[in-house]
Amino acid sequence: MEWSWLGYALAVILMLAGLAGTIYPALPGLLLLAGGMLLAAWLGDFALVGMWPLIVIAVLALLGIVVENLAGFFGAQKSGASKQALIGAFAGGLVGMFLGLIGAIVGPIIGAMLGEWQARRSLPQAGKVGVATFIGFLAGTAVKIACAFAMLAVFGAALIFSGSST
Repeated sequence: MEWSWLGYALAVILMLAGLAGTIYPALPGLLLLAGGMLLAAWLGDFALVGMWPLIVIAVLALLGIVVENLAGFFGAQKSGASKQALIGAFAGGLVGMFLGLIGAIVGPIIGAMLGEWQARRSLPQAGKVGVATFIGFLAGTAVKIACAFAMLAVFGAALIFSGSST
């Protein structure tokens, strides 16, 4: 009996979980998406999706992860955030990711605001840093989603034009 359909089903599940993870901050979306694509390529003996598309997919995943993780930091930094606010945003992000979707979004903002409040005791500046951190979070999420769709496009193109990719 042929069981490869189970492997392909797992690859599709990983890819769908990866797409969900581009929106839900607590899931490693781009890694799951790339993992599902790698599994599908491996199950097909890399005949349809070869080395170069997989390298491009890996670079896109890495780019998305790096930009996502730095976007909130740069948003806060652009607003003139203190060192304590940047540390607070990082710590809030770590704590928030264990508290569901709302925690993953609100954690870095609250952390940045508390850090800024501790550093400068200025509520308007703390609010400004919180807003900038949120805008950075949104920008990072947008880049992550764009990278996910670019990864899907590369994977789809490799499947369609499989004769020229290896």
